[in-house]
Amino acid sequence: VSLGECTRVWIPDPDEVWRSAELTKDYKEGDKSLQLRLEDETILEYPIDVQRNQLPFLRNPDILVGENDLTALSYLHEPAVLHNLKVRFLESNHIYTYCGIVLVAINPYEQLPIYGQDVIYAYSGQNMGDMDPHIFAVAEEAYKQMARDEKNQSIIVSGESGAGKTVSAKYAMRYFATVGGSASETNIEEKVLASSPIMEAIGNAKTTRNDNSSRFGKYIQIGFDKRYHIIGANMRTYLLEKSRVVFQADDERNYHIFYQLCAASRLPEFKELALTSAEDFFYTSQGGDTSIEGVDDAEDFEKTRQAFTLLGVKESHQMSIFKIIASILHLGSVAIQAERDGDSCSISPQDVYLSNFCRLLGVEHSQMEHWLCHRKLVTTSETYVKTMSLQQVINARNALAKHIYAQLFGWIVEHINKALHTSLKQHSFIGVLDIYGFETFEVNSFEQFCINYANEKLQQQFNSHVFKLEQEEYMKEQIPWTLIDFYDNQPCIDLIEAKLGILDLLDEECKVPKGTDQNWAQKLYDRHSSSQHFQKPRMSNTAFIIVHFADKVEYLSDGFLEKNRDTVYEEQINILKASKFPLVADLFHDDKDPVPATTPGKGSSSKISVRSARPPMKVSNKEHKKTVGHQFRTSLHLLMETLNATTPHYVRCIKPNDEKLPFHFDPKRAVQQLRACGVLETIRISAAGYPSRWAYHDFFNRYRVLVKKRELANTDKKAICRSVLENLIKDPDKFQFGRTKIFFRAGQVAYLEKLRADKFRTATIMIQKTVRGWLQKVKYRRLKGATLTLQRYCRGHLARRLAEHLRRIRAAVVLQKHYRMQRARQAYQRVRRAAVVIQAFTRAMFVRRTYRQVLMEHKATTIQKHVRGWMARRRFQRLRDAAIVIQCAFRMLKARRELKALRIEARSAEHLKRLNVGMENKVVQLQRKIDEQNKEFKTLSEQLSVTTSTYTMEVERLKKELVHYQQSPGEDTSLRLQEEVESLRTELQRAHSERKILEDAHSREKDELRKRVADLEQENALLKDEKEQLNNQILCQSKDEFAQNSVKENLLMKKELEEERSRYQNLVKEYSQLEQRYDNLRDEMTIIKQTPGHRRNPSNQSSLESDSNYPSISTSEIGDTEDALQQVEEIGLEKAAMDMTVFLKLQKRVRELEQERKKLQVQLEKREQQDSKKVQGEGPRAGSNGSGPWAVFQRQELESENKKLKNDLNELRKAVADQATQNNSSHGSPDSYSLLLNQLKLAHEELEVRKEEVLILRTQIVSADQRRLGRNAEPNINARSSWPNSEKHVDQEDAIEAYHGVCQTNSKTEDWGYLNEDGELGLAYQGLKQVARLLEAQLQAQSLEHEEEVEHLKAQLEALKEEMDKQQQTFCQTLLLSPEAQVEFGVQQEMSRLTNENLDLKELVEKLEKNERKLKKQLKIYMKKAQDLEAAQALAQSERKRHELNRQVTVQRKEKDFQGMLEYHKEDEALLIRNLVTDLKPQMLSGTVPCLPAYILYMCIRHADYTNDDLKVHSLLTSTINGIKKVLKKHNDDFEMTSFWLSNTCRLLHCLKQYSGDEGFMTQNTAKQNEHCLKNFDLTEYRQVLSDLSIQIYQQLIKIAEGVLQPMIVSAMLENESIQGLSGVKPTGYRKRSSSMADGDNSYCLEAIIRQMNAFHTVMCDQGLDPEIILQVFKQLFYMINAVTLNNLLLRKDVCSWSTGMQLRYNISQLEEWLRGRNLHQSGAVQTMEPLIQAAQLLQLKKKTQEDAEAICSLCTSLSTQQIVKILNLYTPLNEFEERVTVAFIRTIQAQLQERNDPQQLLLDAKHMFPVLFPFNPSSLTMDSIHIPACLNLEFLNEV
Repeated sequence: VSLGECTRVWIPDPDEVWRSAELTKDYKEGDKSLQLRLEDETILEYPIDVQRNQLPFLRNPDILVGENDLTALSYLHEPAVLHNLKVRFLESNHIYTYCGIVLVAINPYEQLPIYGQDVIYAYSGQNMGDMDPHIFAVAEEAYKQMARDEKNQSIIVSGESGAGKTVSAKYAMRYFATVGGSASETNIEEKVLASSPIMEAIGNAKTTRNDNSSRFGKYIQIGFDKRYHIIGANMRTYLLEKSRVVFQADDERNYHIFYQLCAASRLPEFKELALTSAEDFFYTSQGGDTSIEGVDDAEDFEKTRQAFTLLGVKESHQMSIFKIIASILHLGSVAIQAERDGDSCSISPQDVYLSNFCRLLGVEHSQMEHWLCHRKLVTTSETYVKTMSLQQVINARNALAKHIYAQLFGWIVEHINKALHTSLKQHSFIGVLDIYGFETFEVNSFEQFCINYANEKLQQQFNSHVFKLEQEEYMKEQIPWTLIDFYDNQPCIDLIEAKLGILDLLDEECKVPKGTDQNWAQKLYDRHSSSQHFQKPRMSNTAFIIVHFADKVEYLSDGFLEKNRDTVYEEQINILKASKFPLVADLFHDDKDPVPATTPGKGSSSKISVRSARPPMKVSNKEHKKTVGHQFRTSLHLLMETLNATTPHYVRCIKPNDEKLPFHFDPKRAVQQLRACGVLETIRISAAGYPSRWAYHDFFNRYRVLVKKRELANTDKKAICRSVLENLIKDPDKFQFGRTKIFFRAGQVAYLEKLRADKFRTATIMIQKTVRGWLQKVKYRRLKGATLTLQRYCRGHLARRLAEHLRRIRAAVVLQKHYRMQRARQAYQRVRRAAVVIQAFTRAMFVRRTYRQVLMEHKATTIQKHVRGWMARRRFQRLRDAAIVIQCAFRMLKARRELKALRIEARSAEHLKRLNVGMENKVVQLQRKIDEQNKEFKTLSEQLSVTTSTYTMEVERLKKELVHYQQSPGEDTSLRLQEEVESLRTELQRAHSERKILEDAHSREKDELRKRVADLEQENALLKDEKEQLNNQILCQSKDEFAQNSVKENLLMKKELEEERSRYQNLVKEYSQLEQRYDNLRDEMTIIKQTPGHRRNPSNQSSLESDSNYPSISTSEIGDTEDALQQVEEIGLEKAAMDMTVFLKLQKRVRELEQERKKLQVQLEKREQQDSKKVQGEGPRAGSNGSGPWAVFQRQELESENKKLKNDLNELRKAVADQATQNNSSHGSPDSYSLLLNQLKLAHEELEVRKEEVLILRTQIVSADQRRLGRNAEPNINARSSWPNSEKHVDQEDAIEAYHGVCQTNSKTEDWGYLNEDGELGLAYQGLKQVARLLEAQLQAQSLEHEEEVEHLKAQLEALKEEMDKQQQTFCQTLLLSPEAQVEFGVQQEMSRLTNENLDLKELVEKLEKNERKLKKQLKIYMKKAQDLEAAQALAQSERKRHELNRQVTVQRKEKDFQGMLEYHKEDEALLIRNLVTDLKPQMLSGTVPCLPAYILYMCIRHADYTNDDLKVHSLLTSTINGIKKVLKKHNDDFEMTSFWLSNTCRLLHCLKQYSGDEGFMTQNTAKQNEHCLKNFDLTEYRQVLSDLSIQIYQQLIKIAEGVLQPMIVSAMLENESIQGLSGVKPTGYRKRSSSMADGDNSYCLEAIIRQMNAFHTVMCDQGLDPEIILQVFKQLFYMINAVTLNNLLLRKDVCSWSTGMQLRYNISQLEEWLRGRNLHQSGAVQTMEPLIQAAQLLQLKKKTQEDAEAICSLCTSLSTQQIVKILNLYTPLNEFEERVTVAFIRTIQAQLQERNDPQQLLLDAKHMFPVLFPFNPSSLTMDSIHIPACLNLEFLNEV
C-alpha cells in the first residue's frame, strides 16, 4: 500500500476526536511514520504500527462532503460520518441526515420553520430519496409502504435524554394526522395529537440534559381503515420513572403536572386543593429552581385541561385527578417526628398537609396517621403491629406517593386509550416507538439497567433488519452474496434475560426474606464471572460491569432489590380502597391488579392490545406479586413481537452538546451517541459489502468523460459501463454488475472521481495552454505592428524636418529677391503716381463740368417719363381690378346657385325617378338621333369628298402660282413680309411684358400667402404650446393633490376586495367540502339501510311519446330550414352569410334531404314497378285517380297566379335596381333589403294561401278515391306502418306520385275504414301527413328560390355599385374640362351607356323568348295530361257522387315566429334534468352551439316566467343545481366534464343577468334580445347561488388539473435533462434505493406538461368557457407549478446547482413561449413564476464578494430571506471546480436582508388558490335561433 503526496487523511485527536491532515511526502509500504500537514499548517510526524500496518482513514473528495446520505460517501468510516454530520449541521443548518435506512436527527435547540403544513404537503406523496432528509420523509415512507404492501409499520425513535425523541415522535404523529385524517366527523387525529400534551405533563420532567425529558417509554399505535384514514389509536407505556416523584437531583424538576397545578392554584376552582407556590412543597423543591426558561406552566396547564376535555374526560374526573396529584404534594410535605428511642416516630394530629391529604383523597385522618408510622406483621399464629423508624416511615411514605402516582398514570393512559379506541375494524396500523436511548451516568442504578437492556434488544432487531435489507438488495440485483460478519449482541442479552441470568437472580433474591443487594451482587460474581460481557470492578464488591454493544456500564447494586420489589404496605392501600371518592377507590381495586401476559392473543395478529406497563399492586401477603423486572421483560418481549411483525423505520436522535446551545457541535458527545445508537454499525455493515451503488444511466452520465470516443458509438450503456470499469479498475472484486446497478467497494467512487477530476484537469490545462499561446501570439503580433508603426512615424518625422529646413532656405532667397524688387518698384510708382494725379485732376475738372449739364437734362426727361407712365398704369390697374372684382362676384353667385341646385337635384330621389321614367323615350330619341346623324354623316362624307377634290385642284393651282411668283421676284412681297414680321415681333414683346407682369403679381401674392400661412402656423404653434403648458400644469396640480391619495385608496380597496373575495371563496370551498362530507355520510347511511331490490327506470316514457298520431312540424327536422330563413330575414343577407350557425344548419339539412330524396326515389321506383304489374291486370281502373275539369281549371288559375307573382317579382327586382342606380352612396342601402324582404314575405304568405287551397282540393280528391275504393278493402294494417318515411322530407312531385302509388296499392290490400264506419279519421290522418310532406317540400323549394333570387340581386347590386363608381369618376373628370368638352363628353358617355343597355335588353329578350317556347311546350304536355285525366274522371264520376266528402280536412297554420321559449309539463321535469344534465355527455354536443344546455334551461325558465309560475321556476332551478352537483360528484376527476359544466353554469348565470331586465346588463343587447327578458320574477338570489356553484366547479376544475399536473412538475422542471449534457449526476446513497420507489421510470419531460396544458386549453375553448376564466385557470396552474417546483428546490440539496438553474431558466422560457403562442400572456401567469425565476438566477449568480451579495439582495425581491439563505445553504457544486458558498457570504446576505419584513414561512403554499372572478359576458345569440338537436331526446319540449 502506498499513499501519494497531497493525500488527505484523518488522524485521531483527543479534543476533536478526528483531525484532517495532508501528506507532505509520499508513503511507501514499510515506512514507520507519515509526514503530515494539519489544517493550521502545523507539520506533524504521525507514527504507524508496522506490525498491524494500520494506516489512517482517507478523506472523501470535497464534492461528496455534505451529502444527504452517509452511505453516498466513498470512504465509509467514523471520521467521514462525523465530519459530514458536522458540515451539514453547522454550515448548512441541516439537522436531518440519512444513514442508509436510519434517519439521524440532531437536536438544534432552536425552533426551525420546517414543520409547517406546507412542508407536510411538500413531502406527501414523494419518494424518500427524492427530498432532503426529514422526519416527514420517514413518516411518508411508512405511510406509503403500509398502503402499497398492506403491511403494518413501525417508526422507532431512540436517543439520549435531550436528543429530541419526543419532538420527533410528535411530528411523525402530526404528519399521520394531517395526511391520513379521518374520513368521519370524529376528529380522531385531533385526539391523537391531544394525547401528547397530557402525556408530557404527567410523564415528562426537566433534567440536567433536557428541559422536557420523557421519563417513560411509549409505543403509540395509530390504526387505519381500508382507505387509510385514521380510525383510532392505542398507547403502551414502559418503565415510568417513579422515583422522580419523591426525589430530584440538583437543577432538575419533578413531573410538569405538579408545577402546572401550582401555577394555576390561584384559580377559584382550585381553592380547595390548598396549593401554593411549588417552592413550598418538598416533592417539587429538591432540585432548586422550579421554573424553566421560556416555559409558562400556567399556559401549559390550560393546554393540558383542553386536551383532557377533547379526549372526553369529564370535569369531575379532571378535578379528581388534580386532587390526587395535589394530595401527593401534601403527602410529601407531612412532617414526621422521630421519638427518643429511635425505633418509632409520630405525626402531629394538627399537621395541615396530612389533613389536606386525607381530605383530598377522602380517607380517615386517624387511620392514615396511624398506619404511616406503623406496619403489620402477619405470622402463622398471630398478627403484630410494629412501629417503624424515621427512615422506614419516610421510605413507606415515598413508596405510597410513588404507588399513587403510578396508579394514576396507568388510569390516565387507560382512559386515553378508551378515548382513542374505535369500534371500526382496523385494517392496518403504524406504530411510533418513543423510547429512551442508551444511558450511562456516574451512578447507574436499576432504571439505567432496564433502559440499556431494552436498547440491547432493539439493537439486535436493528442489526438483523439491516443485514436482511442488504441481503435482499444483493439478491434482487443478482450479486454474489458473501456472508458479512456483523456484531451480534445475543450473548449480552442472554446474560440479562436467560435462565439464571441477571434478572432471574434478582427475582430469586427478592423472594428471599432477608435478601440484600450485596448477596445478589455476590451471586452475580459467582455465576457470570466467566462471561465476556460481565466484569467485576476492582475496587468495589457491590458493583458490576456489563459490556453493552455501545459501551461498558458500571451498575451500583444498591437499591436494585427495593426497586424491583416495589413494596407498598397493604394497610395503607386498604385505607385508600375505602375512600369515599369513587375514582380513588377504583385506582386501587383488586380487579385492576392482575396483568394478563397473554393479552395480545385475543384477536387478529395485526391488532395488538395496548396496556400500561405499570407494576401491579400486591394482592395479599400470601399471593406472590410479579416484580418490576419480570413485568418489564414481559412487556419488552411483547414489544419485540410487535416490531418484528411490522416493517421498522429508524430515527436516531443525537444530542450535539450538553449545554443546550443552538447549533453547537461537540464531536466527543456526537461520536459517543453515534456508537451507542448503531449508526456506525450500519456504516460498518454497509462498508463490508458494496456500499456505493450507481444506476447504469447515472454512472454513464457522470463518468462519460472517461469513455473513449470509439466506445461511445455503442448504444448499449451497460456494455459501455462494463468496458470502462474493466479498463479503469483492474481488480474485479472492487465492483460488481447488478441487474440495474453497479456496486462498488468502499473507496472506488473516490478513485473514479479522482480519475474524472484528472481528466478534467488535463483538459483544462490543454485549454489553458492553447488559450495562453494564442494570447501570446496575439500580443506579439500587436507589439510587432506597434514597433513598425513607431519606426515609420519616426523616419517620416526626420524626413519632414529635413524638407522643412530646405524649404526655409529657399524661402529666404525668394523673400530677399521679392523684397529688393519691391523697393525698386515702390520708388518708380511714387514718381509715376504723382504725374498721373496731376493729369487726372486737370482732366476731371473739365469732364465734370460737361457731365453736370448733360445730367441735369437727362434727369428732367426721366422724371417726365416716369410720371406719365405711372399715371397711365394707375388708371389701367384701377379699371382692371374693378372689372375683375365684379366678374368674380357674379361668377361666384352663379356658381353657388348652380351648386345648390345640383346638390338638391342630386339628393332628390324623385328627380332620379323622373329621369329614369323618361329614359326609354330618351333612348328612342337618341336612337333616332343616331340614325339621323348616320344619315348626316353619309351626306357630309359625300360633301367632304367633293370638297377634298376641289381643294386638291385649288392646291395645284396655288402651287403653280407660287412657282410663278418665285420665278418673278418682286420687292413688294419682301416688304409685306417684313411688315408682318415686325408686327408679329411687337405682339410677342407685348405678350412677354404682360406675362412678366402677371408672374410678378403671382409671385407677390404667393409670397404674401406664404408669409400669412407662416404667421398662422407660428401663432398656432404658440397656442398649442400654451395649451400643453396649461394641461401639464393642471395635470401636475391634480397629481400633486389627488393622485397619490387616489392610488393608495384604489390599492387598498382592491386589496380588501381580493381578501374579501378570497375569504368568501374559501367559505364556499369549505361549504362544498361539508356538503360533500354530508353526502358521503348520507350515502353510507343509505347503503346501510338499503334492502336489495330493483328500481324501475322511467325509460318507457320516450317510447310512449313517440307514438303520437300528430307529429310536430316545428321540431328539430322541419324547423331547421324555417329557422334559417327567419334568421336571414331578420339579420340581413350580408350578416346571415357570415353566420356559421345558420350555414351549418342548412348544410346539414341539405345532406339529410339529399339522402331522403334518394331513398324515396328508390322506393318510388319499386312502387311504380309494382303498380305497373298490377295495372296490366286491372285495365282502365288505374286512371281513376286523375283530377276533374274543375281541378284542372283551379290548377290553371293557380299557374296564372304564379306567373303574375313572378312578374311582380321581376318588377320588384327592376325597382330595386333602379333605386340602387339612383343612389349615389358607395354602400348598398339597407332600405332596399328591407323592401325586398317585405315583398318576399308578402309573396310567401300569398303563396301559402294558394298552397292550402291546392291541398284542400287534393284532399277532397283523395277522400273521394278512398270512399270509392274503401268498400272492397279490409282494415288489416296500421296507418303508421304503411308510411315508414312519413316523418321525412320529400319533394312535391315525388310525394304526389308516391301518394298515388300507395292509393293504388291500398285499394287492394288495405281498408282505411277501420277507425270508424266512413273511414274519416284515417283519411284525415293520411291527409295531414301528406300536407306535412307537401308543405315541407314546398318550403324547401321556396327557400332555394329565395336564396337564388337573393344571390342574383346581390350580383345586380354589385354591378350597379361598380357602374356608379365609374360614373362618379367620369363626372369628376368632366368637371375639369371646358363646358363644350363637357357637353361632348356627356353625349359620348350617354351613347355608350345606351348602347350597352340596348345589348343587355336584346339578350334578355332572347332569353325570355326561349323560356316562352319552353313553357309553351310544357303547357301543351300538361294540357294533354289534363285531357286524359278529365276523360278518366268522367268514367268514375257516377261512383264518386255516392261517396262525396261531407267535411273538409282543415290544415293548421304553423306559428310564424318562435318566441325563444320552451314549454314542458311539470311531470317531464325529471326527464328534462336527466337528459339535459345527469346523463348528458359533452361529446354529444361537439358540433353544436357552445353552452347549449344553458340556453335550453334558460328558455324553459323564460316560459315559466311568461306563465308566472313561480313554483315551476323554483323547482327547475333547484333540480338543475342539484343535478349539476350530482354530475360533478360522480365525475370528480373528469376535467372535460367539469369544464363543460363550468362553462354551462357561467353561461346560465350570464343569461340570467343579460335577460334580467336590469339596465346595467342590457347595454349590449339587441332589440330582439330585449324582447327575451324576464317579465315577472327577480332571480337575483338564484344568481348568487349559481355564482357560488360556479366557484365550487372552478375549484374542482383546478383541483383536477393540479392532480394531473402535479406528478409531472418536479420531474419535468427539475430532473429532466431538457438541455442535453448540462446536468451532472452526483453519487447517491442508500435512499435512492427506497422501497417506495416504483420499478418503472416515471420521469416526465417539459413537453408532457405543455401537451397536457394544450389539452386543457383545447377542452375549455371547445366548450365555450369564458376567456377571462381560462386566463385565471392558467394563472392558478402556473402558480402551482411555481410553488411545487420552488418547494422541491428548497427541500432538495441534489438539485440546487448551477446546471439546475440553467435548466430552470430554459424550462420557464419554454412555458412563457407557450403562453405567448396561446395568447395567454395577459393572464399574469408569468408574474406568479417570478420567485422561481429569481431562484434560478440565484443558482447561477456569483457568490463570493460583497458586490455579489448586493446584487443578490437587489435581484431576489420575490424570495424571502429564509428562502434565499436556504438555497445558498443547499447550493451543491456538481464538479470540484465549482466552489461552495461560504458561511461568511451567507452571513453577509442575512445581514443585508435584516430590514426585510418577510413572513416566517419557508415554503410557498401550494394549496393557495387565487380568488376567481366571473366577469359578465353577454351572448350575441338570440333565443329563437337556438337549435335543439335530436340526440338530446327532448321531443317533449314545445317551442312557443
